[in-house]
Amino acid sequence: MSGGGLLVAGTTSDAGKSVVTAGICRWLVRQGVKVAPFKAQNMSLNSFVTREGAEIGRAQAMQAQACRVEPTALMNPVLLKPGGEQSSQVVLMGKPVGELSARGYHGGRQQQLLGTVLDCLAELRGTYDAVICEGAGSPAEINLRRTDIVNMGIARNARLPVLVVGDIDRGGVFASFFGTVALLSPEDQELVAGFLVNKFRGDVSLLEPGLDMLHGLTGRHTYGVLPFRHGLGIDEEDGMGVPPRERSRAWGRVSLRGTVRESNLAPPVGEDVLRVAVCAIPLMSNFTDVDALAAEPGVVVRFVDRPEELADADLVVVPGTRGTVKALEWLRERGLADALVRRAAEQRPVLGICGGFQVLGEHIEDEVESRRGHVEGLGVLPVRVRFAREKTLTRPVGEALGEHVEGYEIHHGVADIGGGEAFLDGIRVGQTWGTHWHGSLESDGFRRAFLREVAAAAGRRFVPAPDTSFAALREEQLDRLGDLIEQHADTDALWRLIESGAPQGLPFIPPGAPA
Repeated sequence: MSGGGLLVAGTTSDAGKSVVTAGICRWLVRQGVKVAPFKAQNMSLNSFVTREGAEIGRAQAMQAQACRVEPTALMNPVLLKPGGEQSSQVVLMGKPVGELSARGYHGGRQQQLLGTVLDCLAELRGTYDAVICEGAGSPAEINLRRTDIVNMGIARNARLPVLVVGDIDRGGVFASFFGTVALLSPEDQELVAGFLVNKFRGDVSLLEPGLDMLHGLTGRHTYGVLPFRHGLGIDEEDGMGVPPRERSRAWGRVSLRGTVRESNLAPPVGEDVLRVAVCAIPLMSNFTDVDALAAEPGVVVRFVDRPEELADADLVVVPGTRGTVKALEWLRERGLADALVRRAAEQRPVLGICGGFQVLGEHIEDEVESRRGHVEGLGVLPVRVRFAREKTLTRPVGEALGEHVEGYEIHHGVADIGGGEAFLDGIRVGQTWGTHWHGSLESDGFRRAFLREVAAAAGRRFVPAPDTSFAALREEQLDRLGDLIEQHADTDALWRLIESGAPQGLPFIPPGAPA
């Protein structure tokens, strides 16, 4: 017997689909329901490696944690990793299968994947009591509907009821709800069960007349009004929708609203704070690596794009990137490359993670990602990197600074290390550190030991808090999302949707999809 299901769609990107999906998952699992998340197609540079070595979007990994199940490739069968404005790496069932332009993907390849996507969803529904699916962007992207496999395409094929989420904090939510339904075909409209208002500030009673009018216009109920809450969120997809000039700032906001509580304002344990500057390099990937630093009382994390912003930093992090050579060029153009080289020479702490580790090396041989061949690195670490066609996808476990460490690796670059002190899979030279391991700073004991080293090198009287648990913060965050659904959504009506599908006889709202 197939389990129940629901598709959480949105009026726009960033309406709150990922958060609402995670919240519904956590609410259900607390009711004793065996539940799994699903997103047919994800576009993200923020990914995760499952235990079987499959790469999926981090949002789905965190939604799996909300469900208290182990994430698998079934939960995100198609992952697109942008390599620029025009092309993406296609990851199918956790493994890269090639690069495609947007035109090439939407021109035929996407529709070919529908069978795989439906098979994955069917397998999950055969295993779990309920599967909560997340859409992408808006279901009313009329130019993409013909090849859609993530919104109404999957809903129609799997007969999933659809809940449309709208961000009222942006304004225009009633028009967005109505317009979303009105641009769908009659067959698609039959599955749109109703709406969920997200990020509402103020007195709900003032909103209710509008919700009644919306019901009169569409025949569809609003299943809840979620209040605006600071610090809610899970690991986000990425900032690719942000204009290029604004990305460095936007990425900082995106990352730190994830697993880190904005309400975590505990004072530093020692006398000083520790200042961390993260270079906002192009095509930044897995920027959530620094969330564990920001979770520490007394650690101030900011994203930077100018060399003068490194001057007062106690630690500079060069994060991962989908474009290592492009990141190198950007660092040099901005003057950040020279600043990093000076820092390393002055024995001031620098941490390179994955692509950030690679740019700190002597040279890169890349015939895979940028196809630029030999490129000189910054030369602060005795490392030579060669890009292999096979991607490394592992979940390593090890020890560093006398502490247990766990992480995950996602990279094409293979490092040939020619000296220095071993550090995880990478190297340490003086106060410059490099590793391919993402997520290592989530290991609490290792993070504290690393911050003590940084504080000593920076001359700061900073002391890591002895009891910060990043895993506990994540669980607290997911419980807050579950509370939001339980307290502010019509959970009885939601369960009826999940169990029985969209109500019968929902009216058609003209004009419908264009021919």
